[in-house]
Formats: sequence, C-alpha cells, structure tokens
Amino acid sequence: MISIKEAKLFDGIKVLVRLDLNVPIANGRITDDFRIRKSLPLINYLKGKKAKIIIISHIETKDDPTLKPVCEYLNNFGMDCIFEKNYKKALNNQNDIILLENLRKFEGEKKNDKKFAKELASLADIYVNEAFSVSHREHASICAITEFISSYAGFQFEEEIKHLSSAFNPPHPFLFILGGLKFETKLPLIEKFIEIADKIFVGGALANDFFKEQGKDIGKSIVSSENFDLGRFLKNEKLLLPKDNVIENDAIMDAGEKTIEMLKDEINKVKYILWNGPLGAYELGFKNGTIELAKLIANSSAKTIVGGGDTLASIAELGLEDKFTFVSTGGGAMLDFLAKGTLPGIEALSVDFNR
Repeated sequence: MISIKEAKLFDGIKVLVRLDLNVPIANGRITDDFRIRKSLPLINYLKGKKAKIIIISHIETKDDPTLKPVCEYLNNFGMDCIFEKNYKKALNNQNDIILLENLRKFEGEKKNDKKFAKELASLADIYVNEAFSVSHREHASICAITEFISSYAGFQFEEEIKHLSSAFNPPHPFLFILGGLKFETKLPLIEKFIEIADKIFVGGALANDFFKEQGKDIGKSIVSSENFDLGRFLKNEKLLLPKDNVIENDAIMDAGEKTIEMLKDEINKVKYILWNGPLGAYELGFKNGTIELAKLIANSSAKTIVGGGDTLASIAELGLEDKFTFVSTGGGAMLDFLAKGTLPGIEALSVDFNR
C-alpha cells in the first residue's frame, strides 16, 4: 500500500478520488458533515499540487439518492466543485474539481464488475482511496479498480489504519466498550478482544443476549435468533454487563444510572479506551446512556479511539469531536478491521498494477 504522499504529481494530472460522501440529508440539508470534513485535507493537498480532481462516491437517502447537494455543500469550503451526472463527459470537463453522480446508480459498482472498474479508471491518471469507511465492501470503486490504474491510500485512510491498529497492542489497562445491535457482526470482536483487553463492557441490545443466557427476564427486548454459546464468556471476569437498565413497554431501551456509574469507575482506571456502538436505542430517542458515556470518555486522560454511526451522532450532538484521540469514519469497516486486521480495500491497494 503506497501513500498519496509518495505519488509523483504534476500540473494537470488527473486524480480519481474515492471518497465516502454518504452523509445524512434532511429536507435537502446535510445534517452531519463529519465525513465531508475528513475528506478536505486530501482535496486541498491535490489542489495545491494543481491536479485535476475527479471525485466518486455513493450516497443512500430516502428520496432521490443524488450527490448534487453534497457538491453544493463542498463549495462552502471554497472547492469550486462542478457536479456531473454523465461519467463520460467528465473526460472533457475542464473544471479542476468534478463530483460525479452516485456510484450505486450503476449496476457494476456493487458487483465489483471489472468492466465498470476499467471505465472508472479510464477517467484519470492515478486513483486514491480515501473511503476507509466503505473499504470493507468488495465494490468496483474500491477493489476491482486497482487492477487498471496506479493506486494510492489517502491521508484519512492511513490515519484510520494507524489508530485502529493501536488496539492490537494497546497500553494497559485497556477497556473495550461495545454496544449497538447485530450480535453476529460483533461476536468476533468479543472473541478477539477478550484476550487483549483488560475489561470488555457489552451494552446496548448486545447485552440482551447475555441476559437471556443468564436466565434473566428480558421481556420484549431485542435478542438474536441464533445461539452463540455465550456461557463461555460469562465465566470470564473481564466481561462487564449493564448493572441496570431503562425499561419501556416491557423492553430494555437504555443503560441506567448504576451502569453509567460503573463505567465511570472503570474509565478512571484505564489508559486506553476503544468504543463502538450506543448503549441504548439511540435512533428511538433513548440517548442518555450513550451521551453520558461520550462525556465520560471525552473527559478521560486515556488514549481514546471511538467510532460507529450512533456513536458519532452523540459526539456531534455534544460538540466533542476534538476531545478524543481519534474518531473513526468507519462503522462496519471499523468493526471488520478490528476483527480481521485488514479489509478488501486495503488488500486491493496492495495489488501490483504493473504486474
């Protein structure tokens, strides 16, 4: 994997940049620009090198999934970006920065289709992956494309790998806090980090499976349909579960005050904290546990690595982004990297284009 810092750039070089501009939009307005802001250093670097920048990305919205509002938003940062629906017209467009339409409007993207990837590669002289948060996907703009064009890692991409990798050999004591849903995607992390961390706190809906294993009455709370043989973890003193919960309509919806107090005590003891996932049904308005946890971690003297959609939402809501050692742009990509130590997008950047 080669950094864009090592690329030989010249005036007018065409650079195809894969960003993750999949940002939330409500009533035509971008409500969280975190991923956009994380993309700006690379764009400004390439501008400074007098490159022609062709940006590709995807977006998923309830209405028409178009990147046009994102293009307009980029111009708030002095980008002078032009939106182009027709990919072939991008070859003749003389503007210095072009944002192409949503990749996922093309069938070949999700199929990792080589023909589509080759068409993308034909737009530029070199390619840069600055979309770590999508690099767990084997899509054409992430993987197949590197077979057809000299490819490099972007600034944020490198930062993600550097900071997340610190969890494999962290300072101790090390506290891993894991929340949210989808036990099947997070079980590999529990299996791996029960050996590395000094304590693992499992909260959110994930904890319900443990409560069920313990024989506790969880009412109508969300649980997995599969049996994960969780008894093996319950015997481990490293595992921490919520002490109390907020209940509504016979279902566990959030962490309670005793749980937050327990986490406060644990956070004060450690030198390294890794956090992914909310402590409650954040999207349903049960935010208190997650917000209180964000405050505790932000005020900690430990090295702090955090990420995940609702985790980021709580940080943004409180304006605490600069209070953590590193805030990852990845949700699923962060989890996959922590579990496997690599991603399809990382492996693709290791492909020898000249082979």
